[in-house]
Amino acid sequence: MADIKEEFQKRFQKKPDHIFFSPGRVNLIGEHIDYNGGKVMPCAISLGTCLAISKNTDKVFRLQCLNFPETAELHLQNSYTKSGKEWFNYPLGILNHVLGLGHSVSGLDMLFDGNLPIGAGLSSSASIEVLMAFALDQLFQLNIPKVEIALLSKKVENEFIGVNCGIMDQFAVTFGEKNKAILLNCDSLEYELLPFDTGNYSLVIINTNKTRSLADSKYNERFAQCGAALKALKKEIGAKNLCDIDIQTFQTRRYLINDPVLEKRALHVISENVRVKKAARVLNENKLEEFGQLMYQSHQSLKELYEVSGVELDTIVEFCKDYQGCIGARMTGAGFGGCAIALVDKRKIEDFTNRLTEFYKQKIGYEPTVFASDIGNGVRHVPANYILF
Repeated sequence: MADIKEEFQKRFQKKPDHIFFSPGRVNLIGEHIDYNGGKVMPCAISLGTCLAISKNTDKVFRLQCLNFPETAELHLQNSYTKSGKEWFNYPLGILNHVLGLGHSVSGLDMLFDGNLPIGAGLSSSASIEVLMAFALDQLFQLNIPKVEIALLSKKVENEFIGVNCGIMDQFAVTFGEKNKAILLNCDSLEYELLPFDTGNYSLVIINTNKTRSLADSKYNERFAQCGAALKALKKEIGAKNLCDIDIQTFQTRRYLINDPVLEKRALHVISENVRVKKAARVLNENKLEEFGQLMYQSHQSLKELYEVSGVELDTIVEFCKDYQGCIGARMTGAGFGGCAIALVDKRKIEDFTNRLTEFYKQKIGYEPTVFASDIGNGVRHVPANYILF
């Protein structure tokens, strides 16, 4: 807080009027089933993005960031277009969309800062989008409902940025609550908050530090494979989505697919949907160790059936299974790099970090980044005396 206030003063020769914060997110379980009619279980984390902001009378939008050297200074106009691959396209896209809805805004001086690793699958883009939308709503009293903040942020990601993501990321960073997991139906946006008090354990995030170069192309491939498997099963099963099919029905009709690869993809989707339902039940019963076992099962399915893991993520989970103070671990996100998550005894985090780092470096050749995170609240206004990072 002190750093961003001081830096804002240096750059704009005034104090910020307000400071806002938006978290990142992890998906606890339910991977690659949102586009198959299943439910996901994300939560907001304590890492995220901070925005110091003040109105100006110059009719200019000044966008700066402590994490990137690129800046933008744009005069107020009716619409904007994407500029290359710069970081400021995310807040600019939100601004463009809000103006397109007919809302009236004035010039702004903005300084962003964050501690989410870029490209690690923790939704740094959604964090910025929701942060900007929430800040504009608060500053100009636009009265945009929270669900619309999530939806317009997704629309910006899809249409302005050009990334065909779902709603999970934006929804999680908007609606996250401390020590709660969100059981979300991505189609209907119906959701339930589940207790996720980790007790003597911490949620640990492990960044493989591998660039996820294959994630987008393989995502599209898996999407198509699921569609092909569903089409084959529909010859005898009346189902809208793969997740509408129970495991027993699938086992008796899997011969319809007649392709071993497509069978594996469908089996992951259907069994992962079952795991999400079990996960919701055990969280409601505060059975954290059972939840941890479901995490391990999820990773095994993603590795063997859906084939979206990789040696880096598998190395992390392999270590976690043998570490006495860890009760569960899995890859999170699209895969092929990015992050894994683990539930680790709070008393052993330093030892866990040191041993995992050594194990990973010996096998992979470079170190991962390990950090513990609280399950935090969603986007919010930050009181002046609050310490964020």
